[in-house]
Order: sequence, then C-alpha cells, then structure tokens
Amino acid sequence: MVDKPIKNHNNQRKDRPMQNSDSAQSDKNLRNVIKINEAQIQDHLGEMVRSTVEETLNAMLDAEADHLCGVKRYERSDKRTNGRAGHYGRTFHTKAGEVELKIPKLRFAKFETAIIERYKRRESSVEEALMEMYLVGVSVRRVEDVTEALWGLKVSAGTVSDLNQKMYERIEAWRNEPIQGHYAYVYLDGISLKRTWGGEVKNVAVLVAIGVGEDGYRQVLGIAEGCKEDKAGWSSFLAYLKKRGLTCPELFISDKCLGLLESLADYYPDAKWQRCTVHWYRNVLSVVPRGKMKEVAAMLKAIHAQEDADAARDKARAVVEKLKTMKLSKAADTVEEGVHETLTYYDFPREHHRHIYTNNPLEAINKQIRRRTRVVGAFPDGNSALMLAAARLRHVAGTQWGLKQYMNMERLKELKRKQLAIVEGIAG
Repeated sequence: MVDKPIKNHNNQRKDRPMQNSDSAQSDKNLRNVIKINEAQIQDHLGEMVRSTVEETLNAMLDAEADHLCGVKRYERSDKRTNGRAGHYGRTFHTKAGEVELKIPKLRFAKFETAIIERYKRRESSVEEALMEMYLVGVSVRRVEDVTEALWGLKVSAGTVSDLNQKMYERIEAWRNEPIQGHYAYVYLDGISLKRTWGGEVKNVAVLVAIGVGEDGYRQVLGIAEGCKEDKAGWSSFLAYLKKRGLTCPELFISDKCLGLLESLADYYPDAKWQRCTVHWYRNVLSVVPRGKMKEVAAMLKAIHAQEDADAARDKARAVVEKLKTMKLSKAADTVEEGVHETLTYYDFPREHHRHIYTNNPLEAINKQIRRRTRVVGAFPDGNSALMLAAARLRHVAGTQWGLKQYMNMERLKELKRKQLAIVEGIAG
C-alpha cells in the first residue's frame, strides 16, 4: 500500500496573502505607469502646433522685411535701402488656431507683405471652408457651431453673410472673364436642379460649356442659368459665350436638343456638330424590349467601331436590316434617321475620336455638381443654384482636370494642313 503525499494546507494559506499583496502592488504600479490625461496631451500638442505656426509666420515676415531693407535687422551696411520702425500686432486666424503676428514697420514705406494680404484677418482656407459650408446649405447657426468647434472661433451671422457675398462677387468675376484663344472642341450640356418658387418646387436649368484649347488643355468656358433647355435658354447662353470672345469652334459635342441645334445655327453656323453616341444609344434602346437590349447595344457599338465613316455607314445599313428582321421596326427607324448625326467625329484625327464622339468629358464633371447640389435639395432661387454649381466648376478647373493635357492638338493641325494641300492641288 503506497502512502499518499500529505498536502500542507497551512503553508498554502500562508502563501496566498503574499501573492495577493504582490499582485495588488503590481496593479497599482501599472496603473501609475499607463495613466494618461488625453485632454492635456491634446491641448499640449495643439499649443505646440499653434506656436510653431506663429513662430514660422513671424520669421517669414522678418525675412521679408530684411529683403525690403536690403540688409538684416540691426546690420550696418551701405546697401541699406530702408530702416525698421518697430512693429505692430495683428491677430491672424489659422486652422491651427489664433496666432499673434508682429507685422514689421518700415521708416520710408509701408510694409506690404506678399505672405499675408494687408488687413487680412483669416487664413484663406478657413474663409473658403466657411463659404462652402454656407453654399451647400448649412444654416448660419450651424456654421457658427462648427467654426467654434474646429477653430475655437465663433463666426457671426454677419461675417458669414459678408463671406457669402464675397464669394458671389468672386464667382461672378470668374464667370464673366474674357474667353481668350481658340477652342477647337466645345462640349455643351444642361443640368436640371430644383428651386422653390411661390411655395412650389420647380426645375431650373444650369447650362455648361467646356472646351479644348489649342494647347490641348480643357477649360470651363461658361456656366449660366437657363429657365429651360429650350431655344430661348440656349440662345441666351450662346450669346453670353460669344460676347465673352468664344470664336467659332471646329466641332460642338452635345445631346440632340432641338432648341440647341437651332441656336447653334444662329450663332455658329460654320461649326460642325457631333451628337453624343451614348445619348443616341439610349434613345434607340428606349424602344427595344428588355430581353433584346444587350444584343442591340452590341450592334450599335459595332457601328462606331469601324475604321472610317464609309464603313460605319455600311455597318449602320446592315444593322437597320437586322433590326427589321428582329421585328424591331421602331428601333430600325431611329437608327436610320439619326445615325449620320453620330458620325461627324470621323472628320477629325483618329487620336481624338475617343474624346469627341460622346459628351462624357462634360458629363463627368456634371456628376460632381449633382453630388454637391443633392445636399441642398431645393434652392431658394436660381442664382443660388448657379453660384453653387459655378463654385464647384471653378474648383474643378483648378485641379488635375484642368492642369493635365487632354489631347495632342498637333494632330488636328496636321489634318488641316493635309486638307488644305488637297484643296490647293485641286484648284491648281
């Protein structure tokens, strides 16, 4: 019989208080190590950023004053062209918080800084943010709350109103700038937005034009309000473009709007017109049963995949016959009547075809306008809708969209030289 080991329960009970004591002491030490006051850290970091911005701006102002004086501060030199006369304080609001600037004074001239506009109290990015908040429909009271939370600065309703007016003036000046240079390709389209009128919600059209210049870069040519996308609206818009200096383009690209076509004939009769193929596809498919849409869509795309206009016309005739055999007479008639309007782009360089056979370049930026205006819903008037749409286009024009070359326009110049040589050869 094997004896079982006897457990010393007394020793175990004696060890437990020691273990509990060690564990409690360890937890207490650990709590002391990892305890952090996050609010104090955030305040400290914010103050560090603010003070760094303040020091940097003041250093830049001093350097600018030294440059204007011709020598550094307190330096004796025959090259000195001006002298310091102390400084004055000015509060400047930045995204990092409120900073105190020491604006240098000069003895023989006013110190006009290129870093900060004279008497400007608020960083331009802050002003732009305030204006954009207002333009997208944020209430004045909400703007006050947001600015206080973000920058520790509560902007009054009067300030928001002043900034809003400033933005309107800036946008109006941009909208009415002269159009300089020649634009070979011009895209036209309209956007329908909602506005309240006499307690009712009605549509308001905003008409937009973009163009590709001789350097191959895209430019927003104009944006204006039109009551409707009818002849009166488009005539007014084209007159506005022509008055600002838009010369006759080689090609207009747009959807088929009868009012637009009539107006183009009045203002730019020598320009060619390309009907957007995507819109044309939609018109044809609107009279095609859902089950046959994919097949018909492939047939339509095959027309515009041909190597030249003659081949495309031959393909279109074959498509019309095929649609008739499929008992799709309405679709066949639509193709037969309108396909020639979608083939104008074949008269231009092959390298440009993918850019000019649809209105997609303009549709893409119109989507950005719709995304912004959807936040507002119904505008109080047409001018508010126009200002928000114009503000968005103005922003887009200054981004990569307007800073990247879109086409190589040498291809168009080469084609025109060849055409001219042919004409002169025939005449000779």
